[in-house]
Amino acid sequence: MSRRFSGPLSPNEIEDRFEEAARTLRRLPGIGVRGHASAWPPIVRAAADAYGWEAATAPRLSPSPQAISQMEETFTWLSWLREPDDARIVWLRAEGVRWKPICWRIGLSRASAWRRWAAALITIANRHNAGLIRPMLPQPGKKATPALRRKPPHKTAKHGNIVPQTA
Repeated sequence: MSRRFSGPLSPNEIEDRFEEAARTLRRLPGIGVRGHASAWPPIVRAAADAYGWEAATAPRLSPSPQAISQMEETFTWLSWLREPDDARIVWLRAEGVRWKPICWRIGLSRASAWRRWAAALITIANRHNAGLIRPMLPQPGKKATPALRRKPPHKTAKHGNIVPQTA
């Protein structure tokens, strides 16, 4: 169900990306202590367990590198929100938590929590669509610069008009 998103995103598509990021995070392998594994089969503690009467579990499929990259990009979107509670509401909704437990955790009414969630998605969509953020991946031989840095406009002494600065 992984879709490729490109171009401007609507708040609904932003919501889909967060839900996909939550699914990707759930599919990542668990963290365990290295060196504490065994090649021996599990110990049978009851006769019913010896014959396969326990519930069958499907193997966990690892997410693709592209899905992990999209998940990491989605995590950076949460930092665009000013209030940590807004980011918490967006992430809890992406994980599928219902509104009532979210309202208990945050301490808001359902209507206020929904308004903050919708406003957060709109904020993220507007910031994403404005193209204000570029990935800050260091290039070999180049110094990383902040993505939002702009040169101030240059005024001429002749008429006081603002002229774009070259180079």
